[in-house]
Amino acid sequence: MATETTHKLWGGRFGGSQSALLEAVNRSIGVDFRLWPFDVRGSQAWAQGLWSAGILSAEESERMVAGLEAVAQRIAAGAQPVATDEDIHTMIDRLLHEEVGDLASRLHTGRSRNDQVATAARLWTMDALARLDALVRELQQVLLDHAEREQETLLPAYTHLQRAQPVTLAHWLLSHFWPLERDRRRLADALRTASTCPLGSGAIAGTAFPVSRVLLKEQLGFAALSPNSIDAVGDRDFIADTLYACTMIATHVSRMAEDFILFGTSEFGFVQFGDAFSTGSSMMPQKRNPDALELARGSAARVFSDLTSLLVTLKGLPSGYNKDLQDDKRALFDAVDTLELVLPATAGALAELTFRRERMAAALTAGMMATDLADYLVRQGVTFREAHQAAGSLVRQAELAGVELDALPDSAFPQAHPAFGADTRAALSAVTSVSRRTVPGGTAPSAVAEQLVAARAALSPVETAPGNRLDPVTVR
Repeated sequence: MATETTHKLWGGRFGGSQSALLEAVNRSIGVDFRLWPFDVRGSQAWAQGLWSAGILSAEESERMVAGLEAVAQRIAAGAQPVATDEDIHTMIDRLLHEEVGDLASRLHTGRSRNDQVATAARLWTMDALARLDALVRELQQVLLDHAEREQETLLPAYTHLQRAQPVTLAHWLLSHFWPLERDRRRLADALRTASTCPLGSGAIAGTAFPVSRVLLKEQLGFAALSPNSIDAVGDRDFIADTLYACTMIATHVSRMAEDFILFGTSEFGFVQFGDAFSTGSSMMPQKRNPDALELARGSAARVFSDLTSLLVTLKGLPSGYNKDLQDDKRALFDAVDTLELVLPATAGALAELTFRRERMAAALTAGMMATDLADYLVRQGVTFREAHQAAGSLVRQAELAGVELDALPDSAFPQAHPAFGADTRAALSAVTSVSRRTVPGGTAPSAVAEQLVAARAALSPVETAPGNRLDPVTVR
């Protein structure tokens, strides 16, 4: 009678009451409630599968599907769990009993919560991956829009946070575009991993009823069937892959945010932040703080911890399903939620900033063209090691004199190496330096133009094979 009241999915072999402490620690509906649209979809597919296996009549299957649709409408309208709802699956079972009566008790025939949960989690993850892909694309588009406008602007590129060589601003912006493109490939890889249907695997050994798993796969939009029931119920690789993709996105966004934060300091002054995504100081009226970018940088640690927590959990588990896996969704949801806040905020902050081209130009000093002096000698037939030595000696002379390379007297260059000619000073031009780097992937305007073509193509809609698409799953 207790089972009938609480709609627990188990309990017949137990004679005593359950500890309240166990009920508290076992209750997961506060986390897994958001799975409800996907659990309903999976249950509707299973009801149809039971009809195909001859367990339900066509009329019973149709009643079950309609009842589940009514449950979905009730939850969407605000229906809330009650104290006895252990998880979202129990809640849906309770509501389905209210809709179709005892017929609801037949839905679980041949199905376990083990394959039920795995199915709903995979469907949710596939949907989340599509949402994340769209958000990454939006951030990429902001970078691409800026790059399109800044193909002629020059600024210093840095190694070890020291001025290194001049590059175009477009080239620098695209250096943040391409890591995000790799992230989108990781999202697509995670989608392929997630798009495997575990439904029909039962608790661990598969179902004893002739349910068409192929039909289930097709109805739910999976690309493949799980080949092994033991592996299917315990496999959380798709969550690990998703969390790794999230971690790399967070890493790249953090590094990008750090660059823009530095460039927005008074010491650099290369960018000016807008008002919408900045804050002021409670004490200092002059402050404009890039809080959105700082929070994006800081949130990466949270996403890292989500991946770590899952991996540590998986490492210690035996095969098959174990209750430890109940916590997998906490990490998954947290990482996705975090990025769904961070990515649009970062895109908004970057979209409204302005570049201070005069500050970038002022930071382009002749000393950054020391490599170009060495390259000049190489073109005269000098080995690079010898050329490097000669250019380095000129840098030292300039440092001792407290001037830039272009302020050295004309006589200093042939004294450093006789191969330096009258046209040496042309090598100290930032424009000339940039224009020479025409190799694919280089910073010359012609090479950057090719990058921009490739970047635009990367963001264009493309046809992909079934199971590889990052289209959102339709939530009923």
